[in-house]
Amino acid sequence: MSTATDERTTARRGKAPAGERLADWADGRLGVYGAAKYGMRKVFPDHWSFLLGEIALFSFIIVLLTGVYLTLFFVPSMAQVEYHGSYVPMQGQLMSEAYASTLDISFDVRGGLLVRQIHHWGALIFVVAIFIHMMRVFFTGAFRKPREINWLFGFTLFILALFTGLTGYSLPDDLLSGTGIRFMEGAILATPVVGTWIQMLLFGGEFPGHDIIPRFFVIHVLLLPGLLLALVVAHLILIVFHKHTHYAGPGKTNTNVVGMPFFPVYMAKAGGFTFIVFGVITLIAGTVTINPVWTIGPYRPETVSTNAQPDWYLGFSEGLVRMMPGWEIVLFGDYTLNLGLLIPLGVFPAMLVVLMLYPFFESWVTKDTREHHIAQRPRNVPTRTAFGMAWLSAYFVALVAGGNDVWAINFNLSINAITWFCRIGFFVLPVLVFFLTRRICLGLQRRDRDKVLHGRETGIIKRLPHGEFIEVHEPLPPAERYKLTAHEQPRPLSLPPAVDENGVERKVGPLEKLRARLSRGYYGEQAQIPKATAEEYREITSGHGHH
Repeated sequence: MSTATDERTTARRGKAPAGERLADWADGRLGVYGAAKYGMRKVFPDHWSFLLGEIALFSFIIVLLTGVYLTLFFVPSMAQVEYHGSYVPMQGQLMSEAYASTLDISFDVRGGLLVRQIHHWGALIFVVAIFIHMMRVFFTGAFRKPREINWLFGFTLFILALFTGLTGYSLPDDLLSGTGIRFMEGAILATPVVGTWIQMLLFGGEFPGHDIIPRFFVIHVLLLPGLLLALVVAHLILIVFHKHTHYAGPGKTNTNVVGMPFFPVYMAKAGGFTFIVFGVITLIAGTVTINPVWTIGPYRPETVSTNAQPDWYLGFSEGLVRMMPGWEIVLFGDYTLNLGLLIPLGVFPAMLVVLMLYPFFESWVTKDTREHHIAQRPRNVPTRTAFGMAWLSAYFVALVAGGNDVWAINFNLSINAITWFCRIGFFVLPVLVFFLTRRICLGLQRRDRDKVLHGRETGIIKRLPHGEFIEVHEPLPPAERYKLTAHEQPRPLSLPPAVDENGVERKVGPLEKLRARLSRGYYGEQAQIPKATAEEYREITSGHGHH
């Protein structure tokens, strides 16, 4: 009673609560009411695969927060000091201030080691989540119009994450990271003409110099995170603008989105999932040691071990170098081209660029300019799925080659045999995987067609009046039948007749001929199984088939 009286009194006096007045003030200048109404009622589809992008986003936030904490204690300097900290085995040794401050963070800063490990594990999970999220987008065709630009944003995020990780694990100046920097410097010097200039610009002198750690620090904590943050915001804005893709089902079309509103359902789920991601990363960081720099020691060129591996996401780049024979070409009698590094340095970005530009290649092949908001099942696009698996097989072969010495030691194998296996497998395995994957997709399409027409097997055997034994099939629910038949099956492009109606020979360019041939590879008879039609289903269910 008193509350209602107070509210009437407040209204009578023309005074609104402070929060409401603040909201009115902001709305008059920023239009927050309209934006909030639009954003809070934004519909998000509900599917487990969409959590992959959220894992990447939440782990990125964790990396940013822990990075700010570590920046307060890290000293990005190559100046040599004598260590007198808490870690007794290192006392009295000369090391860089960067390495000494890393030891101080690990042993003297309260919670420093835990935050270091959360930061490192969070960075690894961030890259893993981006990579798997990109594969989900690729295999479901979620990169098609109008999302090609957002695909480029996401791929650029992945590449920036790679370089952020490279600069991050190089900062402690331990033996492992120093070996990685030395490898990078050698690759830069192998670049013709401009290699020495780039090396001097980056290192500020001969290796290791005094500038590399301070410069990596600025790149790692300012430049790359700023670019990542800007791209994440742009990526999310385009997701809201284009809306989420959703999987085929009753009531789901290219013109609607079926799901839950952002507030309160999605916000509650996302908030809870944030704490789950943070908790899992913290649990891993608290129980599994990663990058124990105190056992590795400071970087010394004379103590480099062969058992030095980069983080997994750059392991394939080193594998390309290890697979490559040490070929050299001497030009003009005194200029040496190191093909053992030049060719891998060209293949490394080429592998990434091929995947990055694939959406535009597929759009060109299919001449499909329509908007698509329904995600595809990978089995229904066998050629694309096969290409993606072939790319992944080449990636993993290179990743295995990057640790050929570790494989050889732990499994008592010949390192030369592993290297030759990877050299051959890098070219042969993707071809085998391509055809095998496409055959599997076609088999799954046949299975879907059979399920739609004949239903599920029940395991019940029935004898017909004329003595035949059959297995009784249970018809699929209408919703599942729709799901298995909702995908499109375009026809392959065909070349026009050799002559027009006037008998004049048509000129067809080589690119158009190539496009028609590739289109047959995507949509020809050997690339897709005709899905079940309504007429076929009615004919079988009318009594002419066995159920």
